[in-house]
Amino acid sequence: MKNLGNLMKQASQMQAKMGEMQAKMQEIEVTGAAGAGMLQVTLNGKFELKSVKIDPSLVDPSDVEVLEDLILAAFNDAKGKAEALMQEEMSKLTGGLSLPPGFKLPF
Repeated sequence: MKNLGNLMKQASQMQAKMGEMQAKMQEIEVTGAAGAGMLQVTLNGKFELKSVKIDPSLVDPSDVEVLEDLILAAFNDAKGKAEALMQEEMSKLTGGLSLPPGFKLPF
């Protein structure tokens, strides 16, 4: 039973660290770009859009589709960077332990 107590203590510590990591991820900002950096979007670690910057030369009322595509590309770039950063932080938290797909922390 002593091992069960240690396991519960470790799980509680892991849950506390997970909460700290989530708070930290909410504060970070990641910028994605498209169109050679002429369009940039910034997301936080929760994938919430914080800002959009568009070079005025990209704004062409007769070709809105290009601008729409660039916004999507920049968002996806930022999201990929945020996911990679989150994965890196999770790896630090779990000590490199590879968790099975679909396994989520906290429990």
